[in-house]
Order: sequence, then C-alpha cells, then structure tokens
Amino acid sequence: MAATTMKASFPLLMLMGISFLASVCVSSRSDPQNPFIFKSNKFQTLFENENGHIRLLQKFDQRSKIFENLQNYRLLEYKSKPHTIFLPQHTDADYILVVLSGKAILTVLKPDDRNSFNLERGDTIKLPAGTIAYLVNRDDNEELRVLDLAIPVNRPGQLQSFLLSGNQNQQNYLSGFSKNILEASFNTDYEEIEKVLLEEHEKETQHRRSLKDKRQQSQEENVIVKLSRGQIEELSKNAKSTSKKGVSSESEPFNLRSRGPIYSNEFGKFFEITPEKNPQLQDLDIFVNSVEIKEGSLLLPHYNSRAIVIVTVNEGKGDFELVGQRNENQQEQRKEDDEEEEQGEEEINKQVQNYKAKLSSGDVFVILAGHPVAVKASSNLDLLGFGINAENNQRNFLAGDEDNVISQIQRPVKELAFPGSAQEVDRILENQKQSHFADAQPQQRERGSRETRDRLSSV
Repeated sequence: MAATTMKASFPLLMLMGISFLASVCVSSRSDPQNPFIFKSNKFQTLFENENGHIRLLQKFDQRSKIFENLQNYRLLEYKSKPHTIFLPQHTDADYILVVLSGKAILTVLKPDDRNSFNLERGDTIKLPAGTIAYLVNRDDNEELRVLDLAIPVNRPGQLQSFLLSGNQNQQNYLSGFSKNILEASFNTDYEEIEKVLLEEHEKETQHRRSLKDKRQQSQEENVIVKLSRGQIEELSKNAKSTSKKGVSSESEPFNLRSRGPIYSNEFGKFFEITPEKNPQLQDLDIFVNSVEIKEGSLLLPHYNSRAIVIVTVNEGKGDFELVGQRNENQQEQRKEDDEEEEQGEEEINKQVQNYKAKLSSGDVFVILAGHPVAVKASSNLDLLGFGINAENNQRNFLAGDEDNVISQIQRPVKELAFPGSAQEVDRILENQKQSHFADAQPQQRERGSRETRDRLSSV
C-alpha cells in the first residue's frame, strides 16, 4: 500500500519539472485569468507631466487572495527625461531603489549629513522610511527609469509621500502647521515664511485665484522639473560612485553585477545579492536579482523553497510558465465561502495547472514559494526580481546538469516515482548538458540540421 501511494502522488511533483513545458500534460491558463501576471496597464499613474511620471502597481492582494502575504509590499516606477529632478520628498515606507536605465544623482539627507551618489544601471540602495531624498537625471540624452519596492510602516499596503514642493493634489507639508508654530519654529514673520517656503504673499490671493488653472499646472511641475547644465554640475559635486568591488555597506549603493553572476553560460546570466551579502537587505529579509536571458534561450524550470519573488520585465519579450494547482485562485475564495467543502472535491481541485503569459517590457509577474517556473526569451530579455522571505531560501532546479534536485533522488525511489525505469529517468536527466540556462528549442534545431544535411546529401 505504501508503494502504491508513493507511486500515485510522488510523480505529480516530479513531473511538474520533467514535462514542464509540455502543455498537453496539464491544463493551461493564460491571461487575464492568470493571477500571477500583472500587465503594464495595471500601474496607476500617481503623477505625470512633460518631464516624467510616477506610477504605482495595483496591490498584489487586490489581484488575488493568494498574494495576501504581499499585502504590505508595493511596486513603484519613476521615469524622467534628461536634465530633470524629482524634488525632495519623504515617504512612510522603506524603499529598495534600483536603477533600470539611465544615469542619476541620488541625494540622501540626514539631520547632520548629506550624501550624493552617481547611479547607473543596476545600482541599488535602501532608503529607510522617512528619508528625505531627491533624484536627478544627469544624462544628456537617455531617460531615467527607476523601480522601487516599498514596504509601508504605518498601514499595510498604504504609503504616503510628503512633499516639500507641493503639487495640485498635495500641498507642501510645512503649510499644514499653524501660523504660530511656523513663526516660532523659524523665528520669522509668517508673511515671510509663506512667501519663501509656502506660496505667494496673501495679498496676491485674488490674483492667484484668477490664474487657478495656470497655478495648478505650475504646482504639477513642482514634482519633476527641468534643470540647467550648471545646476546639474553643482549637484554633481562630491557625488560618490558605486563601488564595483562588491564591498557591502550599510548606507551606500551597491551594484547587482559587482560580484559576478551566480549562474552563467552562453544562454544567460543570473546576478543576485542576498541579505547574507549585504547589510541593507538584512532587516527587510529581501534579495534582489537581475536575470539576462538571450534570445531563443530558456531559464530552466526551478522553484524557490521560501521566497516569494516579484519580477519586473525591464526589457525584451518572452514567455513565462508557472505550475500551480488548478483554479487555486478560485479555490481560496471557495474555502472562505464554504468551510465544509467536500474532501473529494478538494482532491479534484489539486490537479496540476499550467499558468502561462506573454511577457513584454513593463510587465510584472509573481512567483509564489514552491511553485515551479520557467522563462523563455523571444528577444533578449532583462528581468529584475525582489525576493521576499529571502533568509534560508533554496533555489531548486528541476532540469540541467548542475543543481538539479531531481537527479539527487535515489534509484529505488525513481523506480517508484516515475513510469519509466530509473535507468531511463537518468538518461533523460543526463541528456541536458547545460545548467540553469539552455537552448529553448534544441530538438527543433536538431531536426532542422538533420533536414538540411539530408537535402545536401541528396544534391
């Protein structure tokens, strides 16, 4: 009986890796029913003017209850044109900031100090909650794109920015204090404070009202504004460059590529910084990775033991496939509605489901812990990932020459777990000579080569 039970259940897990891309073996579900994909239109524009924008991805648990452990994580995208600045603000959230493209100057303020950093693609830094910072696009031609993972500290999933410049939706937060408090704080008449720090003198109120539309436009521009070359040169003074030697620091930026890839071959590269290697990530228990997959290549099927990974497509196009349980999104809802669900129906719902989606720049997908996933590149594909619950996470590959957890199964267990013999299983496992990344269509290429050889032979 024990052997029969193992034979029935064990192959289910193992075959998720062996036949991962064979959609004939499992049912398939594509977007929009696929809860694991967030297309780029799921970003809400918080602010936009001619100089750039700030966008916020919808809440993960709003998309599906299976992401309830991500309810306190939000993803923001900042984009600005050359020679512009995001003016000073602070937020009630810890940030992990990553430069996707372009060149920036990030200035971080402390009560008794100020540090400026020259940032380029792949540079990453943690900004603790409440940090006042401003960000400059110092490049002459290229747009600046920055991605932030935000972890709010007041209310789960709700973050609030406090602006020193103000805009049409939110005033300069100093204006929230009473006249008496401001006069005592700055030891200056309120009229002067209002004129210099807040807005025009009160006597101009009537004039402002007559120019309301123009004023609102001006306030919008007070979030992302143009800079002169001279202003950029001034802001660049004493700006530090990111260490390329992989030296960890509690406050300075680090680059995802400073330590070299953890996996690499002709088909792709996988860079990763974990909390064990960088003190900025330790208290947040997050890893950050950057994955490059060459056109026509595949990131082999694998899963993370503990980490939930939020992945953004920086550049390129491709496909991703994730293996879960059939209708697990709806299954969670049914459990809430009917706690007395029949056991037989429960077992039926646990059949393997293939969730797939086309990927393009700006899309986001989520990989839950324990869920096998593979990614195929139809053009050169660049991905950025944030891993939640990073401590003690183990990445287990289900195919490939190295780090293949299935190959560690003992021969007697292989005989029980798979339809084929242990020898046949080993032959299939050993047929893939690549590790971590591989050709996405080796059989088709081999058939094409044989057909070409046959045609030449006949000629």
